[in-house]
Amino acid sequence: MTESIVSIRNVFKKFPGGVTAVDNVSIDIAQNEFFALLGPSGCGKTTLLRMISGLETPTSGQIIIGGEDMAYTPPNKRPTNMVFQSYAVFPHMTVAQNVAYGLKVTGVEASEIKRRVAEGLEMVKLTQLADRKPDQMSGGQRQRVALARALVKRPKVLLLDEPLSALDAKLRDDMRMELTRLQETVGITFIIVTHDQDEALSMASRIAVMEKGAVQQIATPSELYEHPRNRFVADFIGKVNLIDAKVLSQTGQAITCDAKGLGRLDLITDKQVGGGVSIAVRPEKLRITKHKPEGHAATKLEGTVRDVAYYGDTSHVVIEGKDGLDLAVNVQNDTRLGGAGVERGQKVWVHWSPEDSIVLTE
Repeated sequence: MTESIVSIRNVFKKFPGGVTAVDNVSIDIAQNEFFALLGPSGCGKTTLLRMISGLETPTSGQIIIGGEDMAYTPPNKRPTNMVFQSYAVFPHMTVAQNVAYGLKVTGVEASEIKRRVAEGLEMVKLTQLADRKPDQMSGGQRQRVALARALVKRPKVLLLDEPLSALDAKLRDDMRMELTRLQETVGITFIIVTHDQDEALSMASRIAVMEKGAVQQIATPSELYEHPRNRFVADFIGKVNLIDAKVLSQTGQAITCDAKGLGRLDLITDKQVGGGVSIAVRPEKLRITKHKPEGHAATKLEGTVRDVAYYGDTSHVVIEGKDGLDLAVNVQNDTRLGGAGVERGQKVWVHWSPEDSIVLTE
């Protein structure tokens, strides 16, 4: 990783009444990185972002931005700018006036304001709409106005608080690509707060997953998905089947366990395990067949199709096995026939490769 632009060191935030919103968080964020704070509502991610911006002060700890501890520096003295969920554009001003507002307040010369506004509007592809009022624009366009207004201030770090949550699904997808392109174009650090895992996975170069004020794991999107550190991360990032298992023995990296609904399994893990583990398997790693799979290598289960949900490109199938074990399978609808080729009540086999099982010890 390149040199850090933001370093959060042992930060706590406690509110009156004994509520700990942020619990001993330490994160280093690199220059020009697109970094995401991801987690469920109430996990502390927005409080942490507000402390980086200066809108909240930490109870203890350091927030170092550009090499300087700014934990108690007011927002207007920090090299950051924030884009809010509600856009907060001024309805009585044109697009150009909205973008220029922050520059005028800080006393930038008129000629420099004009140049920077033109540059900012070009950046977000709104040059042709400079004279429009916000109520004449779509939600996505208003969001781009808010982005341009923040970017023309030339912050070292742009903070985005759930910036796409007010948009409809199709527009959210478009804006994800816009934000990624924009971050690469302007070359500054973006820190985004979101509870939407797809949003974080598709845009961020690294993600911090938070729960109950603490960071559970910091990693690239693919590492979080394929190598989650614990059960919470596995369950929060994407869809997953979690199977409880009792460990019977461990020799080096090889473990033998008795898994719910599956029986005796031999798996490989680089972790030291105790008496119990969870086995995580992603739905797309599973395969459905109408006949018992050949060979002994695959993990397999016979069951009954309980549910089939059709999503166009994929179908989500739930298989009911023995001992109360249900397995979710994602099936690619790769023919014009549609559906998963199975129906409710049908007897099938589910199988997957042992290397696709993730052993979780916590």
